[in-house]
Amino acid sequence: MLEPNATQRLDPGVVMLWRMQRIVRLTLVSIPTLIGLGLITATANIFPTALLVVVVMTLIAINVVFALFWPALEYNAYRYTVRDQDLLVQSGVLFRRWSSIPHNRIQHVDTRQGPFERVFGLSRLLVFTAAGMSADGSIPGLRTEEAERLRDLLSRRGGDDGV
Repeated sequence: MLEPNATQRLDPGVVMLWRMQRIVRLTLVSIPTLIGLGLITATANIFPTALLVVVVMTLIAINVVFALFWPALEYNAYRYTVRDQDLLVQSGVLFRRWSSIPHNRIQHVDTRQGPFERVFGLSRLLVFTAAGMSADGSIPGLRTEEAERLRDLLSRRGGDDGV
C-alpha cells in the first residue's frame, strides 16, 4: 500500500524480468550480430582469426555478465515518492537521476504491460505532462495492482486545467 511521502521501491520480481529481457535481446540480437561481424571480418582477412574469436567471445561474455548482474544494481538504485506537491523518481546506477513531476503539471497517467511483464504480474507507470508527447516520468516494475492504484492517485492529484 502506498503511504504518503514514503519512499517506495519497485517489486523485486523486476530483477528477473529485466534479466530475462536482456537474455532474450542478447540471444536474438547481440550474439548473432557479433558472430556475423566476426565472420565478415574473418572473411576479409583484416585480423587474425584467433584474435577475432577472442574479441567476439569476450564481448559475448561481457554482455552475459551485464545481463545477469546489472538488473540488481538498477533495482537497488530505483525509488519513487509521492509527495504533497510532486512525484519524485530516482534512478541510475552510475549516474543518478532525480525527476520531480509536479502534480499540477500531470496531464494523464497510463499503465502499460508487455508480454514479459504480464508473465511476472508487473506493469509500467507512465506519467505525461503538457510539456511533451512522450512520457515525462516512468516507473517500471510495479505490481499491476500497485501501478493501477498509483495511476488513479496521480490522476486525481493531477491538476493541469489546460490554461
